Amino acid sequence: MYDVLYLLLRRLRKPLITVIVVYAVAVTGFVLIPGQDDSGQPWRMDFFHAIYFVSFMGSTIGFGEIPYPFTTPQRAWTLVTIYGTVIAWLYGIGSMLALVQEKGFSRILRRRSFAKEVRNFNEPFYLVCGYGVTGTAIIAALCKRGIRSVVVDVDQERIDALQMDDLLIRVPGLCANASLPDVLDDAGLQHSSCIGVLALTNEDNVNLSIAIASKLLQPDRVVVSRTESDVHARNLASFGTNHIIDPFRAYAEYLSLVANSPYMHLVYDWLVNPYHRPISSVYKKASGRWIICGFGRFGRALHDDFTRCGVEMVLLDDNPEVLDGYENTVLGLGTEAETLLKAGVDDAVAVVAGTHNDADNMSIIMTAMEINPKLVTVVRQNLSSNKLVFENSRADFVMEPGSIIANRILAKLKTPLLPVFIEKMQTHDEVWAHTLLNRMSNIAGDNELDSWSVEITEVSAPAVLAMLEQNMTVKLQSLMKNSRDRRHSLLCFPLLHRRGEVLSMLPGELIELQLGDEVLFCGLSSAKGRMEWILKNYNILFYILTGEDPSFNLLSRILKRF
Repeated sequence: MYDVLYLLLRRLRKPLITVIVVYAVAVTGFVLIPGQDDSGQPWRMDFFHAIYFVSFMGSTIGFGEIPYPFTTPQRAWTLVTIYGTVIAWLYGIGSMLALVQEKGFSRILRRRSFAKEVRNFNEPFYLVCGYGVTGTAIIAALCKRGIRSVVVDVDQERIDALQMDDLLIRVPGLCANASLPDVLDDAGLQHSSCIGVLALTNEDNVNLSIAIASKLLQPDRVVVSRTESDVHARNLASFGTNHIIDPFRAYAEYLSLVANSPYMHLVYDWLVNPYHRPISSVYKKASGRWIICGFGRFGRALHDDFTRCGVEMVLLDDNPEVLDGYENTVLGLGTEAETLLKAGVDDAVAVVAGTHNDADNMSIIMTAMEINPKLVTVVRQNLSSNKLVFENSRADFVMEPGSIIANRILAKLKTPLLPVFIEKMQTHDEVWAHTLLNRMSNIAGDNELDSWSVEITEVSAPAVLAMLEQNMTVKLQSLMKNSRDRRHSLLCFPLLHRRGEVLSMLPGELIELQLGDEVLFCGLSSAKGRMEWILKNYNILFYILTGEDPSFNLLSRILKRF
């Protein structure tokens, strides 16, 4: 508030001084100029009457001559003061209007309003820095789950788009540089309800500044940062950034699953990607030679992962220096059929168009498909404005960094157990993944598969704790029963059980729950809502465990003993 008041006083200093001087001169003139009372005797107006008269004369033209009719000199002075005060007021009002219309003043008012709204938050929220493709997807997903968030972006058009987006929850937005600590402070970095900071801007340096400020001011706050540089990734990791998302490495790991473990890849898709594919779409013929066009950061990340997995590949780039030291290379981008034929596209299984130019990538895909229509095609989309073209490219995979980062972050925010499960599942074989996939398919069908975690604590599962305190046994299967008819089960099943440091993949449903247990489930979203009722409602859980309604009166308890 003080900065607004200071700016007002500083910018309106001259108009205010002008008004005060004009009023002072006018009042002095009326005090000095002699008048006459109603009996014709000489009379001089005192300061009180002069101030009173000038006050209503300056703001209104219609007035009476008080306390006696004016003399000619007094009326002449009145004429002078009328024009003087009107001009002074016009000057003052004009200056005020000009100040209100200034962008800087409007920005200060908006920021104060934004900070006040965030201060009044009394429920958990995420601070999201950057409202591009990634930020938009994350904010929409958080709103869908009923989680509040706050946005800071340096582009006013994106903040305007935030206000226009049809979100289920109001999301306050501020146009400012998120790398400045005072901006983060106004956005709620030190607010007790802030549960995490997401640094999602397009600038690695800005994301680094946000992460540093967050860890310095609130070391325990969860920080998620995107980066496209190995140097920044190492820097972010050095001071404890909780999650670092590199889109190139993330997508390289994703494609490695396609080449080596198609069923595992589809399990991953169902758990992470909201637009999952049917089980019939598994890429069973992805093992063989892969042609990688463009050997930048994405190409190198893909080469590293494929090398670890033993995938045969041919590298293409028009810069001979970047290919120096590597085997199976062809000089050229792959936009021409001759280059692709040298790389063996006619008997390859997949081609990756991973250059930094969208037009080149589309050209590579179209040329390769012309030669070998059975190819698995992967194309990198660099600009979101080209989305329409890439959606109609008929490529099997479109790599869009913003969407990759959004899916990765959402998986981590949705439940911390999900990344643990994804990491552990990759130690199993394809038979295990195929079995799991069939189980998922039986549960979800054509619907979207959701995942959530449950923690047995006093806050999140009070009904379970109440049963345990009464020495009643609560098994895992009890949480998956239909609260209306316990003979039926909810459309979900457990993926992971964690008790302390012990992890159990696909745990048995007869596990007896204990305080502190964590369980990761997958299934339909409707099952998640019903499970929350079981965890928190004593009567429902009692019915599921015993098949009876609980009785709390004394007579019922006595009768039950016999």
